[in-house]
This record gives sequence, C-alpha cells and structure tokens, in this order.
Amino acid sequence: MEIKIINKSEHPLPQYETAHAAGMDLRASITEKIVLKPLQRLLVPTGLFIELPIGYEAQIRPRSGLAYKHGISIVNAPGTIDADYRGELKVLLVNLSDTDFSINNGDRIAQMVIAKHETVSWKAVEELNETARGEGGYGHTGKE
Repeated sequence: MEIKIINKSEHPLPQYETAHAAGMDLRASITEKIVLKPLQRLLVPTGLFIELPIGYEAQIRPRSGLAYKHGISIVNAPGTIDADYRGELKVLLVNLSDTDFSINNGDRIAQMVIAKHETVSWKAVEELNETARGEGGYGHTGKE
C-alpha cells in the first residue's frame, strides 16, 4: 500500500525496523530539547503530514522500550489519526515516572501502525443473542 506523506522534518520517513514489524517509529521534530516532567503531558511534533486512504487509520502507540525503561507513554494510547485529517502528526506523550525525561530532535518517541477499520451502521433491537459469558464484565473470570 502506498500512502502520501509530506516530510517537513530533517529526519527520514518512518520505516519498519525489522521484516515483520507492525509499527514504524515516529521521531520528534523539535528545535530545542524538551524536558518532560513527572506526570506532565505534551504534544510533540513530528514534521509529518499524511493522506490515508478511506477505511484506514494510523494508530499512534507507545514505544515499549520508552515505557519500560523511562515510564514514557501516550495519554490516549492508541491515538487515532483519521483518514480525513491533514494536519501535522503530533504525539501526546506523558511521563509516568518520578524523574524528568529529555526529548531531543530526532528521538524515536512513538510508533505508528496503519490499520484497516470498518464503518458500521447500527441496528436497534430489543434483545441480543445469549452467550456463555453473558453480562460478565471486568474481572469476572478471576479468582475469588
């Protein structure tokens, strides 16, 4: 699949780092270092603009290494970029650790997965089919 992209950053286009990777790394496109304080959240620009085909979304997800080593995540993970959005891709990072985290120009800050989705129409009914699970919600299969 080809997707149109404008790259206003000085960094290479997002790419898959391994042959079977689902996500491509996104890099910070900033003019000076950002220090993300504990529990602070901030939109970090990437310098990228994309044109997704209808029926697709870009999911913006945390990088596992940043999450594990530094407590850096994405507030609304996964963030969704819709097919009709034409603005700059920005990553809503949050520092969940108890120490400052520095972000430099070109740092890999998130990953992007392109995914197909369906558009649904609702059918209002009076009842739903029964299942073995029924109304069992959060924790219903856990030990008591």
